[in-house]
Amino acid sequence: MSQTSPTSTDYPPGEDPAAQSEAPATADADLEAAALKRAKAEKIGRYVAMFLMPLLMVSMLVGGYLAAMHAPTPHDMPIAVAGSAQQAEQFTDALESSDPDAVEVRMVDSEQEARQLILDREASGAVSLSEGKATVYTAGAAGASQSSSVTALLAPQVLAQGLALTTEDLAPLPSSDMAGLGAMFMTTALMLAGYMPLSLILSNSPELLKFRRFVPLLAGWSALIAALVWTVVGPIMGIVEGHTAAVLGICALAVFAVGSVQLFLTRILGPMAVLVGMLFLMVLGVPASNMSMSVHTMPWIYPYLHGFLPAAATGESLRAVLYFDGSGAGGHLLVLAIGTVAALLLTLGIDALKRRRKPNAAPPAINVASLHGGPRPKSRTWRYIALAGFPLAMVTMMLSLMLGAMYQPEPRNMPVAVVGSTAEQAEQAAAGLDENMSGLFDLQPTDSADEAREQVQDRTVVAAFVLPSAENPAATLITNEAAGMSAQQVVQSVFGQIAAGQQAELTTENVAPLKDSDSMGMATMYLAMGWIMAGFMIIVVGSTAAPASRPLRRLIPIVAAWAVGMSAFLWVIAEVFVGAIDGHFLPLWGAGAVAIFCVALFTAVFDRLIGMLAILPVIGILMFLGVPASGAAMSIYMEPEIFRFLHEFLPMPAAVESIRSILYFGGDTVGTHLLTLGIWGAVSLVLLVIIDRFKPVRTEPYPVDVPESAAAGAPDASAGAAKRKRGKHVASV
Repeated sequence: MSQTSPTSTDYPPGEDPAAQSEAPATADADLEAAALKRAKAEKIGRYVAMFLMPLLMVSMLVGGYLAAMHAPTPHDMPIAVAGSAQQAEQFTDALESSDPDAVEVRMVDSEQEARQLILDREASGAVSLSEGKATVYTAGAAGASQSSSVTALLAPQVLAQGLALTTEDLAPLPSSDMAGLGAMFMTTALMLAGYMPLSLILSNSPELLKFRRFVPLLAGWSALIAALVWTVVGPIMGIVEGHTAAVLGICALAVFAVGSVQLFLTRILGPMAVLVGMLFLMVLGVPASNMSMSVHTMPWIYPYLHGFLPAAATGESLRAVLYFDGSGAGGHLLVLAIGTVAALLLTLGIDALKRRRKPNAAPPAINVASLHGGPRPKSRTWRYIALAGFPLAMVTMMLSLMLGAMYQPEPRNMPVAVVGSTAEQAEQAAAGLDENMSGLFDLQPTDSADEAREQVQDRTVVAAFVLPSAENPAATLITNEAAGMSAQQVVQSVFGQIAAGQQAELTTENVAPLKDSDSMGMATMYLAMGWIMAGFMIIVVGSTAAPASRPLRRLIPIVAAWAVGMSAFLWVIAEVFVGAIDGHFLPLWGAGAVAIFCVALFTAVFDRLIGMLAILPVIGILMFLGVPASGAAMSIYMEPEIFRFLHEFLPMPAAVESIRSILYFGGDTVGTHLLTLGIWGAVSLVLLVIIDRFKPVRTEPYPVDVPESAAAGAPDASAGAAKRKRGKHVASV
């Protein structure tokens, strides 16, 4: 009988074949689950960034500018008073008692000392008192708005004391820059050129941020921007005359200083440094620069910031060189120099500390493969050309389009009604006035004051000049402040002189005065800018941060929800936080949502075609052309004719006029302007559908580490290759 030995199933511990076969499967499952979890977290993070970055940028700009400039009121404005001790003390007491917080009076021994304080910009204005008269001194080159504020403070006190009033501008602005906008736009452009390239370099070519490489590149970039700015404002526009070496030096130092500080911020904050740079350079820096509006009419923090922020140092240095023979420029240039040295030394210190802690640290990740929306260029040369061309184009557009539109404001066929007792009298008066002011005004005669008032109310004409009559010996000027303060100021000045020449008293009637909470009409402009920025920022940021959102079936509901929410949030900023507007929530919410949605669709068209470079045509059309054409900052009748034409078609003017109509005119023209916005949105949507049929939408960024030939293939194939590569990388970990 034979015996069969049974097969043994007793294996040493850890050598069971079944257990060994199950272990790799379990490990693969765990790795796959971890990879899926990370992918989900990354997707959520990308969508959060898509909404968070535009929210922060737009809310900072709108809230910051509105808070600073919506209701300028003098605070501790330095005023010099000269005259006999008794007379000066009496005037000072009266001035301080009328508004104790408005002025900071300094009594001086002589008129010459008072004048010098103004020329040194240590005093905003001065008054020299003598027997029976007083002379108010200002310096228009130190700020046109500041001169107006000083005159508004001092003139009533002079007249109240029965003194004859004379005024003198010790440093008038030149005819080549009669609004004083040259130094302001130069400063803004220099700030932009200093901090914008850093965020692009960090995302696209971080190898350029190595200290030894970046510093000489920044020096060359600073010289290039300085030459560009000087060329545009000097030989091309003629705003700056002379002072070539000084202007070039200040511009180069400003860009180098800002770039150095931004390099330091990038070292400690990474991609978020762009927000900090925007906060201190633009949101706080531009108002604190004292260029557009006196810092002594803003909240208390801005005079403090004026002492050390680079925008203020740059603007005041340029102003000193251009208008005051360089007096006072040294201190501001020292601010830029100290900031530069400190930033570079801190950057070196941080780099040394990082090398000590992590000597083999991986280089920063490349988040933007290319700026043009296609595969990453093989050649570094083309990549670097795109990096430099982007901010160069932004600076050039800002100076040529915005500054070019507004640096020589003067009436150009500004429509004004001339009202007479009879049609013949009105026609005769209009013809006589036109002979002396040919080309300045489009004078429209009428014999009905009521009809003229309605035309002013509905913005058909800027103002109406009612001639004196037997029943009313005083002339009347009917204006519309809410339709544009700059136009109102022009007609008040011109027709005030006409009435004085006719030895007739002039009374004014304002059919729509601005509210005290928005005494400059800034709420209209900045709320509209917020709508426009919210529209294009969601696309620009979203296409990079969350490319999965780009297909229309996803993009439209995302943008619609964003438009509704962001419009409400901007209203909260303007009404609740700042107090620049009063109510009107539903109409402003609806109009804002339409504007944001339509602008987003328009931006998406360019994003489909040229990727991140879409910012250039979009900002060029919506902002650099749109702001001058809107009539918000300056009347379109004081700009070149082209902007009067663009006013009827661009989204920014439609947004501005919608807000004006809602806030001040009962919504009388909102429908027309929403139709304009709707046409932009509808045409853009049609173009998007057409583009998507011929150019499939890419939902993942182009890979950085594959050859250009592979990335240039079919979108799905390259995306799949990227996914497989990432999967292998996770498995290897």
